[in-house]
Amino acid sequence: MEIVGSIWVAEEEGNSLALIDAATNRLVTRLTGLEGPHNIQVAPDGRSVWAVSGHDSLAAVVDTATYQLRGVVPTGKSPAHVIVTPDGKMAYVTNGAEDSVTVIDTDTLRTVATIPVGPYPHGLRPSPDGRWIYVANARGRTITVIDAAAKSHAGEFEVGDRPVQVGVSSDGRFVYASISGENRLVKVDVASRSVVGSAEVGTGPIQVFLTPDDRTVLVANQGRPEAPGTTLSVVDTATMTVVSTVPTGNGAHGVVVDPSGRAAYVTNIYGDDLAVVNLAEGAVVAKVPVGAAPNGVSFSPLPPSVPPATEIILDLPRHEEEQDHDEMPGMQH
Repeated sequence: MEIVGSIWVAEEEGNSLALIDAATNRLVTRLTGLEGPHNIQVAPDGRSVWAVSGHDSLAAVVDTATYQLRGVVPTGKSPAHVIVTPDGKMAYVTNGAEDSVTVIDTDTLRTVATIPVGPYPHGLRPSPDGRWIYVANARGRTITVIDAAAKSHAGEFEVGDRPVQVGVSSDGRFVYASISGENRLVKVDVASRSVVGSAEVGTGPIQVFLTPDDRTVLVANQGRPEAPGTTLSVVDTATMTVVSTVPTGNGAHGVVVDPSGRAAYVTNIYGDDLAVVNLAEGAVVAKVPVGAAPNGVSFSPLPPSVPPATEIILDLPRHEEEQDHDEMPGMQH
């Protein structure tokens, strides 16, 4: 199973970003100097990668061809996740400690809006048409809906105790959310804004990701440091039943699927490695050692360019005093 592309990993306690060649499952280079990167996201065109610093409360943008820092943008306190809209024009960052979302113009790298959401916003994803942004409020029971055109709060719907991340079907009809407080995955009909399906998964489910055919959604089960979750649940979206459970490693946290739907990549936050899963076989086919506490993970269809060095230092502005990064219960590492 040879995949063309790159896997980017946020090494939260390593204060670095790892770049892995999907064709060889080998570490290509490491970008250091970003304090406490929690989440990471490759832009739709693959030409840049965004990461947030929980330490310095900012979003950093890196050119994926040169590995050079394009710029930084201040965010709210305790930024958690970052996404880029399907048209590539806007980036959205959840600010966990401020119950808000920062909206950034990706061309000018300026904040254009700050939107109030629910308690401790964490994971978020856009609808495929870019019209809506769905935000999981990890210390509440709701998903906030943002109107992307108006850049405003457009409502909320209840899903269960402590939703952490969402996935959106390719037709935009359904949202799937990991419910960490109940060890469940739920399916929401966005037209009625009601839960229409539920599946029991592993302990402490964190990130979710749909396969390209929409037939299954993958759920990474992290558990807790004293009782790590070690599996990836594969859930049938039609029946909302777990069709397979794949052991991936200690503290399965982040998950992404390559565009061909053949491989999934899971960060094991307590095991300091990345598991490569052959989805057809339902088995881990490689483990890639990475830095401390690998968290967010994102896939780029572009293969790595030749790195100038095995380690690259990002020249980011430094803050004299560390800001508190308020951990969400169930996501400690």
